[in-house]
This record gives sequence, C-alpha cells and structure tokens, in this order.
Amino acid sequence: MSTTPPNGQGWDAAPPPPAYGAGPQPLRPDEEKTWAILAHVLPLIGLGFIAPLVIWLVFRGRGPYLENQAKESLNFQITLLIAVVVGAILTIVLIGFVILVVAGIGALVLEIIAAVAASRFEWYRYPLTIRFIK
Repeated sequence: MSTTPPNGQGWDAAPPPPAYGAGPQPLRPDEEKTWAILAHVLPLIGLGFIAPLVIWLVFRGRGPYLENQAKESLNFQITLLIAVVVGAILTIVLIGFVILVVAGIGALVLEIIAAVAASRFEWYRYPLTIRFIK
C-alpha cells in the first residue's frame, strides 16, 4: 500500500462537507452583519414582519448577533402591526389618524437607526417595543 496520493495530488485538499445532521455552520461576522441589516431594512419595503421572521427562523443558532437583531426587528414589527390595527380601528373617532402617522414616521426613523447600528455591528434595541419573542 502506497502512502503517496494518486495522480500526484496533495493531501491538503479541502475536507469533505459535514455529515448530515451535523448541525448548522456558524455564519462569518460579515454575513451576520449583512443579514442583520436586511432584517431591519426589508420591512421598509413592505415585507413587514415576514422578513425578520424568515431570517430568524432560517439562521437561528448560526450566530448570536444575527439571532438577536432578527428577534428585535420581529418584535418591533409585531408591535408596529398592533399599533396600526389599533390606529385603524380608532380612525372612527379621528384619533386613529394621529396614531397611524406617528407609527409610520416612528417606524421609518427607528428602522433606519437600527440598520445603521447593524452596519456598525452594534447591538440595537428598539424603544417602546413589546418583547413577544425572547
């Protein structure tokens, strides 16, 4: 039996992929940062709570920073959805219009601040948010 590799190939070839069921591979820090930014920005283009929910479910356990930021964004989007529903119901007594405007402007400003913080790899926590998912 020979100890040299066949066809002159080196032994330093890439290792085989992990076995099935070996668990998720952790994300690199730049990948975590990119997905965290997307978790905060995608709701701005109309994806609401769906984008952070999908990001959190897909990347759960692959990086603590991304998991935290996706949950923060998801909690904020659920809180915002509740504010919009309450505002829509209260439009009957006209105060709902004020609630909808304040919620819309607040969401825009806070989501931009969160995305900028995520781009700096800072842990951001939305104010006035109900923490449904911990």
